[in-house]
Amino acid sequence: MDPFDTADLQARDSAHFLHPFTDTKALSGHGARIIVRGDGIFIWDSQGHRLLDAMSGLWCVAIGYGQRRLADAAHRQMLELPFYNSFFKTAVVPAIDLATRLSRLAPPGFNRVFFTNSGSEGNDTVIRMVRRYWDLQGQPGRKVILSRINGYHGSTMGGASLSGMDYMHAQGGLPIPDIGHIGQPYWYGSDRAESPADFGLRAARWLEDRILAVGPERVAAFIAEPVQGAGGVIIPPETYWPEVQRIVDRYGILLVSDEVICGFGRLGQWFGCQHYGTRPDLITFAKAVTSGYIPLGGVLVGDRVANALVEQGGEFEHGFTYSGHPTACAVALANLDIMEEQDLPRHVREDVGPYLKAGFESLVDHPLVGHAEALGLVAGLALVADPVSGRPFDPALSVGLLCRDICFRNGLVMRAVGDRMIIAPPLVITRPQIDELIGLVRRCLDETHAELRVHGWLAD
Repeated sequence: MDPFDTADLQARDSAHFLHPFTDTKALSGHGARIIVRGDGIFIWDSQGHRLLDAMSGLWCVAIGYGQRRLADAAHRQMLELPFYNSFFKTAVVPAIDLATRLSRLAPPGFNRVFFTNSGSEGNDTVIRMVRRYWDLQGQPGRKVILSRINGYHGSTMGGASLSGMDYMHAQGGLPIPDIGHIGQPYWYGSDRAESPADFGLRAARWLEDRILAVGPERVAAFIAEPVQGAGGVIIPPETYWPEVQRIVDRYGILLVSDEVICGFGRLGQWFGCQHYGTRPDLITFAKAVTSGYIPLGGVLVGDRVANALVEQGGEFEHGFTYSGHPTACAVALANLDIMEEQDLPRHVREDVGPYLKAGFESLVDHPLVGHAEALGLVAGLALVADPVSGRPFDPALSVGLLCRDICFRNGLVMRAVGDRMIIAPPLVITRPQIDELIGLVRRCLDETHAELRVHGWLAD
């Protein structure tokens, strides 16, 4: 017996709920997967199937499912003060406490926080804040913000413009003016004619080339994720970020680290920029700040920008009804309590991160895998038709989606980005659970390989 009446739920979902990034007509043809419960690193669907959630919901459930302390924090705050705004010279205690906590956890020089509801809104805020900063410096011509092809910064008008996704730009007349993109630091996706170290330097210098082409006097900022997430877990060579830092320093432009995915321990430090040693001026955050239990995002504002806004700026004409929402901030504080008590960044850096890296990169011996890499608790592998040459599959075959569906069938949530398969499990994962995860991945790769042979899509 189906206690949730899955068929009814799927029918009402199809009739009324427009899903994000979804072909609604295609989804209606077979019905949505209905998730009803979570505990630790596992979720269950309405038909009782258990899945190991190797994507942390959507990069966000850092401390795992079922943490009562977060629910209790929300309950207490809702009874005391469920909501009040931060306009009109007003503040709420949880927002003040969270801003103070984040300033302590952030890299040196970050003493102020602007709260939003999501990473997309955070990156829209970055556009406004960067351009306001240069206005205050007497350089209003500095409006161009550079980003990367295949980088992801959200799906609002501003966030989607910053994102380097052609399929998003094709809908809605994007990007907005004065947004540009450079190539991504994806060594395996290049011709691999040079070492990763040399490629990393060359990829970083695409930024300098673009600055010079646009004109340094017009370039305001460069925004990038420390590790590209939704673009397929693209881990840059170690030479990349130091060279980017040299370039932004040389031309005096602002550096924005989009930490919506990499923040709060995902790479083994509180923020991904700390892993690479960069010195950003702005840091966007969201997702893991509440472990996804309630929406919250924001921008950590470095002293260079904050001092200009505060001391020179007058009123900053930007904001959201829910900036500093007291219930969201209370949940974030409880979430950060758990992260600090368990020292999850160290847990990732010294224990489960290296363990996952060893297990995941061992998958490169599989006949479908051309390349596998991991850093902290993000990892990605490339499915290829020929692992020796790296020859890719015809994109029309949608091999990644085939593999993803096989993963779901075997109780594993693993995301497909084209033919790259990626994971980002909860930070509370243990070594035995990583063993289970790697075993499931290998099993799914085996079944994908077998199905490709049945279809005749692999050479004998």
